[in-house]
Amino acid sequence: MLEKREFYIGGQWVAPRDGTDCPVIDPSTEEVCAIISLGGQADTDAAVAAARGAFDSFAYTDPAERLALLERIIEVYKSRADDLAQAMSLEMGAPIEMSRASQVGAGIWNLENLAMAQPEIGFIEPLGDHAPDDRIIREAVGVAALITPWNWPMNQITLKVGAAILAGCPMVLKPSEISPLSALIFAEIMHEAGVPAGVFNLVNGDGPGVGTQLSVHPDVDMVSFTGSTRAGILISKNAAETLKRVHLELGGKGANVIFADADDKAVKRGAMHCFNNSGQSCNAPTRMLVERSAYDAAVETAREVAEATRVGPASEEGKHIGPVVSEAQYDKIQALIQKGMDEGARLVAGGLGRPEGLNRGFYVRPTVFADVTNDMTIAREEIFGPVLSIIPFDTEADALRIANDTVYGLTNYVQSTDGAKRNRMARHLRAGMIEMNGKGRGRGAPFGGMKQSGNGREAGAWGIEDFLEVKAVSGWAAE
Repeated sequence: MLEKREFYIGGQWVAPRDGTDCPVIDPSTEEVCAIISLGGQADTDAAVAAARGAFDSFAYTDPAERLALLERIIEVYKSRADDLAQAMSLEMGAPIEMSRASQVGAGIWNLENLAMAQPEIGFIEPLGDHAPDDRIIREAVGVAALITPWNWPMNQITLKVGAAILAGCPMVLKPSEISPLSALIFAEIMHEAGVPAGVFNLVNGDGPGVGTQLSVHPDVDMVSFTGSTRAGILISKNAAETLKRVHLELGGKGANVIFADADDKAVKRGAMHCFNNSGQSCNAPTRMLVERSAYDAAVETAREVAEATRVGPASEEGKHIGPVVSEAQYDKIQALIQKGMDEGARLVAGGLGRPEGLNRGFYVRPTVFADVTNDMTIAREEIFGPVLSIIPFDTEADALRIANDTVYGLTNYVQSTDGAKRNRMARHLRAGMIEMNGKGRGRGAPFGGMKQSGNGREAGAWGIEDFLEVKAVSGWAAE
């Protein structure tokens, strides 16, 4: 069993000052696979002090120097790809093949896209021809607290850390205590890449502990958080006392609107996307809205996809889904499946309990509900498991009404061969991202939502700009 109690503060690995032991559970087996330490106030204070001490030397470095640093981080990251994949597979249950390709791959994609975007940002630029002596300066917002989730560990860490590096913000990372092992490897990557002491710091902890301490800390200038809407609200309240900038990437209840003229792979594509990562993605298309004339066929196709989706241990090779991350998550999903049945949704596939042959581990049966109405609990709450709700609609206006009738607004999806219809839907759907006909968003596209899905954007130039302040200067001397 691994023992990883140390934190990375001020460019070195240090013993906890105020730590308590915390087990890390392998969700495939329910066994303890590692012990980490959860930090206390003294550890948080030390990390923030190290970041604050690095600010003046790092924030005003040449942007090209910071870009070169990120390029070194990318190279070391690639060299540790298999270590990262194994860690994420163990700690949060991503099947090893998916972990190598998608979980690790997301980090490379993010870092490279951020590196591509940084030269586009005018860190010092003229206000305009009408004001030749004015300059607009974009500079680091300050010390950034980065609080990341367990479901896509490297995706969220790289989006935040890469942007902070390129903007010039020293940082303190608090990864999820459920998936800390990959984050500790990432800290090793940062050290090997030669990140200056104090620029990157890592303290393990939970939300009520280190998460809250960072949110209220007077020497933290910004909090970038990815996680539940409930936790995002608490962080916003905590940060308000010191008027910190708060960036939130929160929950979702994505609508996948499938018109009768959609291509013949649309339903299968949508169901597979819902079940990917065992349904543990904030942008999962968990509400499938189907035009009534195509509804019965769609329900049958979704059933077939669910029944063909294999569930198994994360350590096994193959294209299957693994367990959900924890007992608490498993129990929540089971309760919501029961709620769906109690409220009258028609269970088409899956249901309660573990898949056949799996009696240990947090495995959930890929589940499909039909005849769901948008007022049912399973259509309102983010389940964060492999559970698909299918809702019929009659007209384009009906589809828009149902899709937008949610507190969330992260990602919505549209499937139609009618380009004008797709464009109308994209204009009127209230979400930060719209994906149509299975086409993924391009390199550097911003990631983020509206309403209770959060604020701010990650990835590409938008992600870097979230870590920058804008300063207006008059009387700039010609150079």
